[in-house]
Amino acid sequence: MEKIGGKQLLDQYARGRRDFSVIDISEADLFEADLQGINLNGSSLQKSYLPYSNLSQAQLQQAQLQSAELSDTKLYQTNLSQANLQQANLSRATLRRANLRGANLAYTNLQGADLGNADLTDANLNYANLSGANLTKANLSQANLKGTNFFRSHNVNFSNAYVDFSTIYPDGHRFDCEESGLS
Repeated sequence: MEKIGGKQLLDQYARGRRDFSVIDISEADLFEADLQGINLNGSSLQKSYLPYSNLSQAQLQQAQLQSAELSDTKLYQTNLSQANLQQANLSRATLRRANLRGANLAYTNLQGADLGNADLTDANLNYANLSGANLTKANLSQANLKGTNFFRSHNVNFSNAYVDFSTIYPDGHRFDCEESGLS
């Protein structure tokens, strides 16, 4: 995997290159970068700094984004299927119509994020924080929601999702196994 720096990536993108698949740009500073439509499939962006960036319609399939800073980032219609976003900060990010099928979002901060029409099928959201998030028409089928915090989130459809006693619902309550007759 070729390692390049943030400045090098921005220079090459400005010259028209869009395919940066399977590269290592971990820990790069890409603050406010406009990288619409970039292909970073299979790339490593671990601990990268991308707040206020625009990655709309980007290809990030199987990308490694652990502990990346993506707050306030535009990820509209971005393909993040099978991506590892564990412990990333996506607070207030726009993920409308994003493909997050099978993504690892465990322990991720998604506070106030817009996930309208996002596909989170088979995603791992264990212990993620989605408080105040918009989930209008988001697909959570088969998503793992153990310990996930949905406090004050909007329009969450829990059908076919995996919840347990530690999942925090939008109104702040947790599922009570005894009350439901389950053990």
